[in-house]
Amino acid sequence: MAPKNQPIILITNDDDITSPGIRSLVEAVKDLGKVVVVAPDKPQSGMGHAITIGSPLRLNKMNIFAEVEAWQTSGTPVDCVKLAVDKILHRKPDICLSGINHGANHSINVIYSGTMSAAMEASIEGIPSIGFSLLDYRYEADFEPSKLIVRKIVSSILAQKKIDKHLLLNVNIPAVPSKEIKGIKICKQAYAKYEEDFDERLDPHGKKYYWLTGEFKNFDKARDSDVYALQHNYVSVVPVQFDLTNYTLKKQLEKSNLFK
Repeated sequence: MAPKNQPIILITNDDDITSPGIRSLVEAVKDLGKVVVVAPDKPQSGMGHAITIGSPLRLNKMNIFAEVEAWQTSGTPVDCVKLAVDKILHRKPDICLSGINHGANHSINVIYSGTMSAAMEASIEGIPSIGFSLLDYRYEADFEPSKLIVRKIVSSILAQKKIDKHLLLNVNIPAVPSKEIKGIKICKQAYAKYEEDFDERLDPHGKKYYWLTGEFKNFDKARDSDVYALQHNYVSVVPVQFDLTNYTLKKQLEKSNLFK
């Protein structure tokens, strides 16, 4: 049990429970509250908001973080949050942290990201949440600068007297040494997309298969976008919401005779 008034911090990710990123996240905040880790037993990148409905979920306790309760599941990042609340914590944690992801989750990546979908699931459940990503896909990426950023942001949020229960932040960190990080910027999500192609190949039996390839294209030149901030060595913080309603279009449709 956590001491009275000590926040419960749920940590998850999409790179699996053994990834360097989640270990760095734990190390960054382990003394800020009672930390409980619930993460997938295998990489789940690009899973988005997928949930498991057609097969049973496994949940096993792990002893891989010193003095930190940890569980691994056979499910998706979103499954991890659901299981944590219902079967492990038996209550909503005070905050949910997801990451630290290997690779960018800026711009359109937020739609596909398992890291951000876990955080979004927590926000839907009324749990303030933050997803953290480092713009370095290498397994041996240096997470030390990220740990400083994580601690600063999480400490600041927990210090607030009242936190919006639907707080959801998408934090991306440039892959540069700490001395080269210029600061933290509150940003908008850049308008960008992937120009994709499926590379057609043949397996050893001569049968076709396809491998998804693509190139990230940024069409947003605004200086308040997350892509711009990261290109100039700032940490980007984008407030995200799960309400996908286009309110501008809604008003236009209400005034029009389109469906009358």
